[in-house]
Amino acid sequence: MNSSKIFGIHAVQAALDYSADKINKVWIDRQRKDKKQSALMSQLQKLSISYEPSDRKRLDKMTDGKNHQGIVAEVELPSVHSEDTLKHIVTSMTDVPFFLILDQVQDPHNLGACLRTADAAGVHGIIITKDNSSGITPTVCKVASGAAETVPVYQVTNLARTCRWLKQQNIWLMGATGDTEQSVFSADLTIPLALIMGTEGAGIRRLTEQQCDFLVKIPMIGQVESLNVSVAAGIMMYEVFKQRR
Repeated sequence: MNSSKIFGIHAVQAALDYSADKINKVWIDRQRKDKKQSALMSQLQKLSISYEPSDRKRLDKMTDGKNHQGIVAEVELPSVHSEDTLKHIVTSMTDVPFFLILDQVQDPHNLGACLRTADAAGVHGIIITKDNSSGITPTVCKVASGAAETVPVYQVTNLARTCRWLKQQNIWLMGATGDTEQSVFSADLTIPLALIMGTEGAGIRRLTEQQCDFLVKIPMIGQVESLNVSVAAGIMMYEVFKQRR
């Protein structure tokens, strides 16, 4: 069992809403008395999830002094799926495929934010690399606000090889980069598609970019050189969503 601790009112509420059966135990600050905590305690009781009144020092220790807002929960984290599972899903799809590939994105906040937007935009799954990438962590689950349970994450060993296989399945690979002239808003995104995002600064790796069928950028008129990867991914995912609607 891949269990870990999450904390904070919003994170625990999201776990209750989307995966209550994955919560093993909850610890609550006995000194905190407010409507949000009372509502959570009522929900825990209705779902027959045990919780233990605790003092703040214990909760501080459990969360390494982070802002837990008086509540900590032990949960089973969502599983990361294998490359074989990805292949099974792709070959059995009836919808027009839409995947997000994150090329060595290491910040769990970015993965969590991408998961949240991917859920809203109808992405069929997120593909990550085994090395130098964030996996499913409590931070990812907290930022994702339930989307880590609803959007599958597939971990692959060799991303270039996976990209080649996706192309064999007639899925077009679209890479996001600033070094191109084509705007994402002028591209046809109704085709079977995998959107590839790289890290901030470094971008997509050379071997990954070589697998792309075409490259796009987000037009920018300000002074900043690039957007946060989760923000850029969100803009592009919603452009796909808009075109397909």
